[in-house]
Amino acid sequence: QVQLVESGGGLVQAGGSLRLSCAASGGTFSYYGMGWFRQAPGKEREFVATIGWTGGRTDYADSVKGRFTISRDNAKSTVYLQMNSLKPEDTANYYCAARMLLNFGRTENDYDSWGQGTQVTVSS
Repeated sequence: QVQLVESGGGLVQAGGSLRLSCAASGGTFSYYGMGWFRQAPGKEREFVATIGWTGGRTDYADSVKGRFTISRDNAKSTVYLQMNSLKPEDTANYYCAARMLLNFGRTENDYDSWGQGTQVTVSS
C-alpha cells in the first residue's frame, strides 16, 4: 500500500481559498486512483472528490461541485484539492485516499490507503 501525507489545511474566512496537497510514497503513484473525503465533528466521513488513475475522470460531491477542483501531478506523486468560495459548512478534517488502478471511487470501501488528515476551519 502507498503511504499518504496531507498538508495545506488551516483557518480561513468564508469566501476564501485553500489548496490541500497529498503526497504519496511507497508505490507507483501514476497507477493509483485518488480521492478526498472529509469528516466534520459528530458526523460520518463523506466523499468530496475523486480522480482516476489515468487522470481522465473526476467527480465531486454535489456540495462542492463548482467550488472545489481535484488534480494530480504524477511527477510529484501528489494530488491536490483546490477549494474556493469556502463556507463554514466546509469545516472538517480532510483525508486523502488511494487505491491502485481505481478509475472512480465515491465510497470509503473503494480505497485501501488513507492519510492522517489535515484540518480545515472556515470562519463566518
